[in-house]
Amino acid sequence: MENTQKDFLFELLTTASPSSMEMGIQKKWMEYIKPFADEIRTDNAGNVIGVLNPDADFKILLAGHCDEIALVINRIDDHGFLHFDKMGGINPKAAVGMKVTVLGQGRSITGVVGVNAQHHGGLKGDFGLDDLFIDCGAKSKEEIEKFVQIGDLAVYKREPELLMDRYISGRGLDNRTGAFIVAEVLRRLSEKNINIGVYAASTVNEETNMGGAYFAAAGLEPSMAIAVDVTFATDYPHVNKNKYGDVRLDHGPVLAKGAPINLKINRLLENAARSLDMNVQYELTPRMTGTDADKMRLTGRGVPVSLVSLPLRYMHSPVETASVQDMEEEIDLLVQMISGMTGKESLNPLED
Repeated sequence: MENTQKDFLFELLTTASPSSMEMGIQKKWMEYIKPFADEIRTDNAGNVIGVLNPDADFKILLAGHCDEIALVINRIDDHGFLHFDKMGGINPKAAVGMKVTVLGQGRSITGVVGVNAQHHGGLKGDFGLDDLFIDCGAKSKEEIEKFVQIGDLAVYKREPELLMDRYISGRGLDNRTGAFIVAEVLRRLSEKNINIGVYAASTVNEETNMGGAYFAAAGLEPSMAIAVDVTFATDYPHVNKNKYGDVRLDHGPVLAKGAPINLKINRLLENAARSLDMNVQYELTPRMTGTDADKMRLTGRGVPVSLVSLPLRYMHSPVETASVQDMEEEIDLLVQMISGMTGKESLNPLED
């Protein structure tokens, strides 16, 4: 990964982008793709879409969501402590003892997720978010309300880091890595002669309602769509591989198999992987994928979809961890597949 691309990835990872508040990261994403996109489109959901070859009849939509999970302030007590609920899939046990950035009114402030000292009994059993609170150092409700209102959001205060110059660890790799990947696919395809229209979307709200993906696909009416997301790696201690499968970092992108997935798109991806001598892994999505693919598939007259995922350790924690090599291979895979398409492909599984 070149320094310019690495810097862009880290810029995305350090930008707060909780679901429903993605404007800041979207402006940075838009600025990055300006030099090589033929067009840039936005919509009322907050999506940003970079376009190549907009006059082509055959259109592929690549969707990588830019939003991250967050805490949402739902009560401020008389002593100035902030109580919160979840915006997306927050794990209460991962929140204990963490520093957070509260995205308040006009400024961001630092807080800590307080925890009862072990000497005083600690936290027992299966506790929930309503057992936790944020301490920003305020002495009263009146003081903290100068900065924070009900409905304000907070994210973990955690900077991305390289582990052994091999893996990236931090918060919100799910799925700002996907937003990065679709931008890079767009950049590399801009240097090639392609036969189809490419619509690379940084989508919003996936962690909460997937509305961004619906807006994007409904507005574009693509010929096909691929969700670019993350999936559960199972290559660390105490994971039941018999139950959750065998997905490993540094073993390549993960393709989904299941009822929502178009078989012919997967075949295109597999052929591209073979031509690159690239290993791919598989996950099962029998009913739904749990990603933007589910919403894109059900827009308009129906959109053939597939899902390409990055293996990710410790999902929805402050220390999500992914492989740089897997990211690069996923970019190569998508570029190889798309650059080889003619625009005359049939995605009907009943047609040869």
